Amino acid sequence: MKKYFSIGAAAKAAGVTAETLRHYDRIGLVQPCKKDEWTNYRYYTETDIVRVNTIRALQTMDLSLKEIKKVLEYDDLRKIVDFLNEAEKKADEKIASLQYSKSRIQAAKADYENKLQNRKAASDISVRFFNKRVIMLSDTLETPTLDNLWDYLHHFYANIPEDKKDQFFFEDTAGVYTHNGISRLFAVCIRHGDTSDLTILPAGDYLCADASEKDKTDVINKLTKTAETEYGITPEFTVQQIVVSGILHWHYNIQIPIFGGTAL
Repeated sequence: MKKYFSIGAAAKAAGVTAETLRHYDRIGLVQPCKKDEWTNYRYYTETDIVRVNTIRALQTMDLSLKEIKKVLEYDDLRKIVDFLNEAEKKADEKIASLQYSKSRIQAAKADYENKLQNRKAASDISVRFFNKRVIMLSDTLETPTLDNLWDYLHHFYANIPEDKKDQFFFEDTAGVYTHNGISRLFAVCIRHGDTSDLTILPAGDYLCADASEKDKTDVINKLTKTAETEYGITPEFTVQQIVVSGILHWHYNIQIPIFGGTAL
């Protein structure tokens, strides 16, 4: 004599919820062996519970319910083997995709760890020596935004003629260069061709201080005034080096040269 289980008892035995069994019934995956015609209660046998457990095992293979329903209908071992071969292939593709995602995560983590290690908390003015830097100025971009920083270097590579692209390589950094009241975003060249269309940031000492978007104008004015009063020159240009402080956040390291310029 068959033993029958209520939907609650069957769900508990299979380790699923009663709603899961109702869903399986609706899609024809596991249908109760009988329903009470008056109460519409569902009743299951031990064979039904085994089928539910089999479905749960197949779900651990990352198979969809549609795929599981299909394979459960097979009555041919060759078809089952072929199906599982295809499932294995899909699993390998997913593993490769996850490995690629992991490598991207590791690269991003290393980049942010490097930025964190190199970041200098400098709310006060300091003097820092920079070697000569060669920069390419944007012909259109004046201020950093989420849009233009997202694929920042693509903008600069796009402005290089095809036959000269292999001559250029940029640092993964950004900044704003201001000269004669005109500001332009720039990229720092690690490798470059002819410098006639490029701008040189000379080697030397720079007054530096960190600034937010909100207070950068005040910080620039403070550094400029310091250069005038303590070093006796009016700087010819200013640099706002963009410092990444989050995935969608940044601040600035303001750099004012205290060499050259106009003597007071």
